[in-house]
Amino acid sequence: MPNVDLNVELVQKIKVSPTLGIFRFVPIGWTIPDFKAGQYGVLGLPYSAPRLETADVLDETGKDPNKLIKRAYSVASSPSVKEYIEYYIALVESGELTPRLFALEPGDKAWMSQKFMGMFTLDEVNDDRNLVFVGTGTGLAPYMSMIRTHLECNGKRKFAILHGARHSWDLAYRSELMGFNSICSNFDYLPIIDNLDGKEARWNGKIGFVQDLWNSNLLEEKWGYKPAPENTRVFLCGNPNMSEDMIKLLESQGFKKYSRKDGTGEIHVEKYWV
Repeated sequence: MPNVDLNVELVQKIKVSPTLGIFRFVPIGWTIPDFKAGQYGVLGLPYSAPRLETADVLDETGKDPNKLIKRAYSVASSPSVKEYIEYYIALVESGELTPRLFALEPGDKAWMSQKFMGMFTLDEVNDDRNLVFVGTGTGLAPYMSMIRTHLECNGKRKFAILHGARHSWDLAYRSELMGFNSICSNFDYLPIIDNLDGKEARWNGKIGFVQDLWNSNLLEEKWGYKPAPENTRVFLCGNPNMSEDMIKLLESQGFKKYSRKDGTGEIHVEKYWV
C-alpha cells in the first residue's frame, strides 16, 4: 500500500452477518479526543487498499492510489472509553469504502478523523422526559453510545430501544441490550424483524416494522402509561422511509419535530450513515 497517513489500527472486527460488522480502532500516536454520545466520526482508506473479492467490481481507472476515500459513521462506543473507537457499519457491495473496510483484518491500518461532529446528542434534551430510540439497521449505532453513556440503571427516566432489522441475525448488540433489559427496570429493548422464512425458525419475537412496535402499545403496557409529548422524546435514525413514516405517525399523536432555533419539539432525527 502506498505511503499515506493511516493513523488508526483495527484491533477487533466482529462479523454480525455477511453485510454487517462491528469495528474497533485504536489511535496510533494520538489520543481520542472528548466527544458526545451520538456524534459521528470519519473513516477513510486509500484507493490502493484491497476490496473484498465478493464485492462489486468498480472501474477505478485513473484514481490516485494515495487518495483517501472518506465516509462518516456514527460512533457506537461511549465517550468514557478512551482505548478505542467502535463503529457499526453496513457493507455496500457497490460502494468505494465499505468493501475495503470489510477486507481489513486486525492489525491492518486505516485513517480516522481526530474530531467528532454532529448535533444528534442528548445535549438537546434539557429535561427529564423519557427517551425512545427508534432505529433500523446500523441506525442503532448512536443509541449504543447513548445507552452506554447515559443509562442510569433503575433510575427514574425510562429508556427504550425499538430496533428493526431484516433478519434476526442482523440484530447487532442483541445480547448486550437484552442484558440491560433484564437488569435495568427502566430500560426496554424491543426488536422486530421484517423477513420471516424457514431460516428464522428460532425467532419467536415480533414481525413487521418499528412503526408496528410503536403502534402495538407495548411501551404503554411496560410503562403503565402511554408515551406522549409531555413525557417522552423520540429519536429516529435509520432508513429514511422509516423516519418519514415515524414522523407522520408521531405528528398525528401530537409530537413535533425538534427545532434548534427555539428548543421546542420532541422528535429528533439523524441522517442515516451507511
